[in-house]
Amino acid sequence: MSHFFIKKKELNILATTLQINLDSFDLMLSALNPIFGAFFVNTTENTIMKKLYIALFLLCAGTFAKAQSFHFGLKAGPNLGKISGESFKDGFEWGYQAGAWATLDISDKIGIQPEVVFSQTNTKTVSNPTFGETIKPDFKAHLNYMSIPILLNINASDLLTLQVGPQFSINTSKGSDLVQSGKDAFKSGDVAAVGGLQLNLNKFRIYGRYVVGLSKINDVADQEKWRSQNIQFGLGYKIW
Repeated sequence: MSHFFIKKKELNILATTLQINLDSFDLMLSALNPIFGAFFVNTTENTIMKKLYIALFLLCAGTFAKAQSFHFGLKAGPNLGKISGESFKDGFEWGYQAGAWATLDISDKIGIQPEVVFSQTNTKTVSNPTFGETIKPDFKAHLNYMSIPILLNINASDLLTLQVGPQFSINTSKGSDLVQSGKDAFKSGDVAAVGGLQLNLNKFRIYGRYVVGLSKINDVADQEKWRSQNIQFGLGYKIW
């Protein structure tokens, strides 16, 4: 049974990978701040999120330096998505997702898997939205996201990998056609949590995951809280 659990030695390797001298971190934070600042409005909440993603960026860089092995591949599959909120119909709508992934293995049990994924979320408003003067009724909305999940891979066996981590998404279609006034309906970014399983079949990867939005994504109808939810599954292929 011990084969299925992360050993203490492997946890120590991960902890060592995560250790960054605080003074060095502050210097790197200052250097990277203008780059990441382009994706965040300057608020206290977003400043915290910006620092978190810079830290995750540095984590990936540090993991790459310590990685025992590196793999790269492509992936694609369906994306069942919906927007939770009173103005939208309940139920998932079909979309798609495709992108690239890389794995940085710290040991044979744990690793980091950053990805770049393009996905489409489709949804439809209700016949009588709460904010009818703002939101168009019975309207089909299409949201296109460029997402960056940063996942912790836990290899339960050679066949099965558990995946969990955060995801940051940039909205490339802000839904101005959804609003009567033509104002952008959605914010430019979304922060989500990801959890799922992956089957490793030689060069192929069969995956399924649930992505739940943690941040409010609506830029109108402030009385509501719109959040994204996605069920994704598909096929990946390891190029090297």
